[in-house]
Amino acid sequence: MKNTISEVEQRLAARRVVPIAVIDSVEDAVPLARALAQGRLPVIEVTLRTPCALECIQAIRRSCPEMLVGAGTILDVPQVKAALGAGAMFGVSPGLNPEVAREAAKHGMLFIPGVMTPSEVETALALGCRLLKFFPAEVAGGPRMLKALGGPYNAAGARFIPLGGVSAANMGEYLALPNVAAVGGSWMCERRLVREKKWAELTAIAAAAVAKAAAGTKAGAGA
Repeated sequence: MKNTISEVEQRLAARRVVPIAVIDSVEDAVPLARALAQGRLPVIEVTLRTPCALECIQAIRRSCPEMLVGAGTILDVPQVKAALGAGAMFGVSPGLNPEVAREAAKHGMLFIPGVMTPSEVETALALGCRLLKFFPAEVAGGPRMLKALGGPYNAAGARFIPLGGVSAANMGEYLALPNVAAVGGSWMCERRLVREKKWAELTAIAAAAVAKAAAGTKAGAGA
């Protein structure tokens, strides 16, 4: 059964953490997904940066039905179609390309465009995108910038997933903000650990991220 955009968005927001993976070998895709799931983090964004990325998405969807699987680094319309064909349940881009956003919407795919400025936020909202990737988060002003963006755009329903410099050390600062739906980062799927098949270590990292996210959620609720 196909998930609606709102259902996928709710599942992402419920987890509050999105692991970003660059996978070099299809054989590592399913073990990585299972390692994350064992750490109570059944979500993964597979970036379209390697030749096998689409095959990895297919493999995870086929073998790990509990996983919420997205495609990252979507840069053009053909990649939207390819990601959908591979079974991606959501798409993410580093920037805001209106053609890409419209193509994703046409096919009922949750699309999370990258934004960094108020003008980009407004363009994304006009395109129907409410869940936005704040990238590169630390370079663009971090939690202070997101707090500033909250004033004019909270009422419009804009919510953010900051990526770029977000880590286990600072994720709590972001998650304490009311307009942050989740945080994303590659530290949960470190490329070296995946290549070395350190699945138990990756499970531990995922579990630690989930615990920190829960703590951040409580802190935000009490603010």
